[in-house]
Amino acid sequence: MENQRISAHFEEAASVLEQFRNDERNLEAVRHAGNIMVAALKAGGKVISCGNGGSMCDAMHFAEELTGKFRDDRPPIAAVSISDPSHLSCVGNDHGFDQVFARFVLAHGKPGDVLLAISTSGNSPNVLKAAEAARRCGMQVVGLTGKDGGKLAALCDVEVRVRHGGYADRVQEVHIKVIHALIDHIERALHG
Repeated sequence: MENQRISAHFEEAASVLEQFRNDERNLEAVRHAGNIMVAALKAGGKVISCGNGGSMCDAMHFAEELTGKFRDDRPPIAAVSISDPSHLSCVGNDHGFDQVFARFVLAHGKPGDVLLAISTSGNSPNVLKAAEAARRCGMQVVGLTGKDGGKLAALCDVEVRVRHGGYADRVQEVHIKVIHALIDHIERALHG
């Protein structure tokens, strides 16, 4: 019985990924998001990423692969995740948890930068406020969402949505594949 349950996890994950992959809108959205990031980086901008919980881990993973390396060695690429514990606890304490990402964006974002906003529901208040702050700073917003895209969808220049109404872990599993595709796209465009 346990093996069946374990197998069911992989079957569902494969099904969600296959549905995402077979929808041409998704591939086009990933390409468009990658092009927005490439244009910003070529112009001397940066990508700031944010998310909560597992999505914060994905935001961190995105940034470290760009500043470090993904597959092949190349010069570092300008990216930062909003994940400094001292910033998060300071702003959370003084201004509220819904402001932890927005205040970072307002401090460090500039016109021409890009915000990668990750929310499996599309409704995380602090991610929404970050997207609103990015707009005020003249930044473009790329959103990774799930389900129906939530309120974040309307704040994005490009939204990459995993149309899955079940648990968030399945959405996050596709998000990390999207992140790897974006990193590969950026690396190839900038460094061949």
